[in-house]
Amino acid sequence: MFNRRSIISTAAFGAAVLSTSLLTPAQAQVEEVTFHKDIVPILQRSCQNCHREGGGGPMPLVTYNEVTPFAGLIEYKTGIRDRAGAMPPWYMEKNIGIQDYKDDISLSDEEIAKISYWARNGTPEGDPADAPAPLVFDDSIKWRLGEPDLILKSEEITKLAGTPDWWGEIPYIPTGLTEDRYVKSLEVIEVNDVDPAVASRTVGGRYIVHHMLWGTGSLDENGNLQRALALPWPIHEVGRNGDIFDEDGARLLKAGSVIYSDSVHLHAAATDATAHLEFGFTFQPKDYEPRYQNSFIPVGNGVDISIVPNKDKQELHAYEILRQHTKIISFEPHLHAPGERMCLEAIWGSQVETLACVGYDHNWVRTYQFEDHAAPLLPEGTILHVTGYANNTESNTNIPDPRNWQGSGNSSIQNMFIDLGLKLALTEDQFFEAMEERREVLNLGPNDHVIGCPLCTVPLVAPVEGDD
Repeated sequence: MFNRRSIISTAAFGAAVLSTSLLTPAQAQVEEVTFHKDIVPILQRSCQNCHREGGGGPMPLVTYNEVTPFAGLIEYKTGIRDRAGAMPPWYMEKNIGIQDYKDDISLSDEEIAKISYWARNGTPEGDPADAPAPLVFDDSIKWRLGEPDLILKSEEITKLAGTPDWWGEIPYIPTGLTEDRYVKSLEVIEVNDVDPAVASRTVGGRYIVHHMLWGTGSLDENGNLQRALALPWPIHEVGRNGDIFDEDGARLLKAGSVIYSDSVHLHAAATDATAHLEFGFTFQPKDYEPRYQNSFIPVGNGVDISIVPNKDKQELHAYEILRQHTKIISFEPHLHAPGERMCLEAIWGSQVETLACVGYDHNWVRTYQFEDHAAPLLPEGTILHVTGYANNTESNTNIPDPRNWQGSGNSSIQNMFIDLGLKLALTEDQFFEAMEERREVLNLGPNDHVIGCPLCTVPLVAPVEGDD
């Protein structure tokens, strides 16, 4: 059940959030926190998928003896919350914008307070009987969105330690599909032989594929690629979570198609490494038909970026006017090494509203998919405004040399500034139907304010044509 208060702003709720945020961990604590009763559920939901034997994390966080030596580090990392280096890697700011997202692994204020209290008060173990059943770590746990219906694998790629970055293409990957299928969700995962014990501390150091732009097409009788006249699939980036497409706007994977990419960026790990990518597709039922049309509306600036040396809090701005009614499915900031934060605003008439602000870590890219009841519904003519924040100083550990000016470019020592989030185009009838559904789901009244839907309550209070 979603929290209606996270969508509808009220003075009472704002006051409650403010008063809660002012509490210290000790003040927020109402009873003793123990490992088995309080900490294990948090670890299972948000940590153990990576921090386990064979996982991508640098240490397992499963048993009491494994976790206790790192109690102070866990307190520190979870306390960072929404900036580079935070654990779990979910950088959505909790005090502004929409707060309901799919596959949200972030911790609540209460959970962070429990971790802090536990770490500072002797890490009590408690009764093992209070713990939930241990997770079963099999191959399927790597698919966070569920076991896919179709798994495709790329050919093996080897990258030698100490060699320079490489950009190029990979061989085509046949889908083997004999009929068209609509895709409900998608995950792209790298499987490699990098030893976590010798890898660098950043997640980027545990993988050799930094990112990949890819699409689907078909091969003619001579084996030549025929690129489909369709939207690109979501970019794969190191550490990136999977995509859950809108229930009414699934993406089409055509029969006989192949996956292709002519833009793969490889970087070296600490040791020689061999890897392959796995594409996990989960399908809609065979009789599924999409209701909405997918729309590719990137918002950003890839031309005149200018980031000066030795300066923090540098701002980048970009605007895009929506030419059609639009439903925003996700927000995906894309910056490079200096990037630390990005915000998304919607401007409708005289109304300016922040939809989301997130921290950014170039070593661990995230996409944030709105829950269905929270996805922004924006009328034609809305201006989308993205603001990026760059830190080109020594305090940013991703910067190799803050004395350098940085401009636009593909490599990590150059820059990009763009929101790659998914969007859907709605007809006028669909737009009004979607707002009516939103009003019913959220039980909206005329005085409620819905973040990201400037017209949702207008029909409740505006004059109806023909009324006296």
